[in-house]
Amino acid sequence: MPKQMPPAHPFDDDKLREECGIFGVIGVTDAANFVALGLHALQHRGQEAGGIVSHDPEQGFNSARRFGYVRDNFTRQSLMETLPGPLSIGHVRYSTAGGKQPVIRDVQPFFGEFAMGGAAIAHNGNITNADALRRELIERGSIFQSNSDSECIIHLMARSLQRNIPERMEDALRRVEGAFSVVAMTRTKLIGVRDPLGVRPLVLGQVGDGWVLSSETCALDIIGARFVREIEPGEMVVINHEGVESHRPFRPAKSRFCIFEHVYFSRPDSIIGGRSVYETRHQIGVELAREAPVDADLVCPVPDSGTPAAIGFSHESGIPYAMGIVRNQYMGRTFIEPTEQIRNMGVRLKLNVNRALIEGKRVILVDDSVVRGTTSRKIKEMILDAGAAEVHFRIASPPTAWPCFYGVDTPQRDKLLAATMSEEEMRDHLAVDSLKFISLDGLYRAVGEASGRDTKCPQYCDACFSGDYPVEPSDQIEKGFQLKAAE
Repeated sequence: MPKQMPPAHPFDDDKLREECGIFGVIGVTDAANFVALGLHALQHRGQEAGGIVSHDPEQGFNSARRFGYVRDNFTRQSLMETLPGPLSIGHVRYSTAGGKQPVIRDVQPFFGEFAMGGAAIAHNGNITNADALRRELIERGSIFQSNSDSECIIHLMARSLQRNIPERMEDALRRVEGAFSVVAMTRTKLIGVRDPLGVRPLVLGQVGDGWVLSSETCALDIIGARFVREIEPGEMVVINHEGVESHRPFRPAKSRFCIFEHVYFSRPDSIIGGRSVYETRHQIGVELAREAPVDADLVCPVPDSGTPAAIGFSHESGIPYAMGIVRNQYMGRTFIEPTEQIRNMGVRLKLNVNRALIEGKRVILVDDSVVRGTTSRKIKEMILDAGAAEVHFRIASPPTAWPCFYGVDTPQRDKLLAATMSEEEMRDHLAVDSLKFISLDGLYRAVGEASGRDTKCPQYCDACFSGDYPVEPSDQIEKGFQLKAAE
């Protein structure tokens, strides 16, 4: 029986989660070891399971897929010795499959044998026409092994009439709608692709004589790789022992990179579009302090993702910054909750209030987002129980009022607090002294768009805030999802 994952901790259940992180290496000895390190650095992008595929000229393709953290699986020498070779790709995932129990066959990378040899593929994003593609492929004889939308790519490649695997991948991805960053491998090539809108990230690095593809730059750092450049929207790179070839298989389109990568998903030590994620989050706090000032004694982050914005808010407002809430760094999301009494402790298992700082103070809490609002209420109660005089929430993103269909775990729209309540109603619901979100214009200014959001031509995908979906989510519309009415 495959290992079953414990339920997510209540603190994590009220956060948006990226589905995946991807990483690939070619041209180094024991490439799978580099991939394991890279996946460890990308663990924040997917904590449910991980997988690695490698190729060795003598032993061929080998793979390992496991539930749980990279550190608990891919650090064992006995396992890594089964993944030899100078070419390897890997994947960490968090499923969004409607609360279904995870199964090992859904864990990527996926592998397929073609007439011209084997290929493995790992995908970050979400295919918005996957249901329609799956029905079509099954009717034509394809047999699916997983519930993942990513498997559609393998079947489309298998049915392509193109002459080699990179061309078959191009052919397959032209049929795909939605968001995708992909790393793939053949016996001799490492391949990276971004969708035409560039919704999800992918970067190119170099380590010694080898090459690296990664979701984020922070994973290059852990293996001592040099950042070369971002893979551009709509670009495919094919890498072998001779170097990097760039192809443009898609019709050109204006980039719509996910703006929430700046707010929450990416690690603060990564670089996006030439900008430090940490500095962007700091600037979000600055903008938030300008837009929503409040008279208070302390600015406290909700750790850890609220920390850079809280520091920026403190610098701009002049209100002292303090670690009023301390996070238990050893309390992972797979913590076993053995009794009802422990379960009822909820957020307190992960966060604790620094009572000596909080008591008698008017406190500004800075968090990255409000999704369902359940965690915000619990944190507010903890702060009041510690003796705070007032509690003010400042949120480093606009209200999350629409679900994401491009590779982020988002509740149904009616479960999003901002979809059913105004800001004032949310303040009353959370029972705090004040609640303010950064405006969408303020967020755009923080990421470098000086004039704010251009409503006619936005620079980012901000659908979770605006309801402006750059790619129509056709599968969801077929199931009854209603797009935002034209204004």
